[in-house]
Amino acid sequence: MDQDRGPDVRFPPPLLFVAGLGVGVVLDRYGRVPSVVPANVATQIAAFLLIIVGLAIVYVGIITFRRARTAVYPNRPATVIVQHGVYGWTRNPMYVGMTAFYVGGALLMHSLGALVLLPVVLRLLHVQVIVREERHLRAAFPEAYSAYCRRVRRWL
Repeated sequence: MDQDRGPDVRFPPPLLFVAGLGVGVVLDRYGRVPSVVPANVATQIAAFLLIIVGLAIVYVGIITFRRARTAVYPNRPATVIVQHGVYGWTRNPMYVGMTAFYVGGALLMHSLGALVLLPVVLRLLHVQVIVREERHLRAAFPEAYSAYCRRVRRWL
């Protein structure tokens, strides 16, 4: 892997989440999957809260990267290991936020299919994105990234 190219992620990670939601809704509609997601006010409130919190976490993660002047997009090389703010409690706050948004969206659409597909989406994210990002960061910042990994968990 060429360090100047970054982690070599070949697609925007949010596409995995959009695809998972889309396929889940299609499964619900055309696969005749019965929805067990309750259509009540509590579910709607939880859905909106997850969507808002998820978007806020993604936004804060992006702003933190921009202020540190490092790549937001995982197809570009990192210039620094960001370890403060939301990156002090998870190494992947943008993916945590996208996951919260996904769950909120699935609840809002009462999509059992999307909820069932979430582990598949997260596995693909891990294999196709996170592993590549971590490989890039270990090669670019061996000691600093190893210390960061010992101190901060990947998810929560």
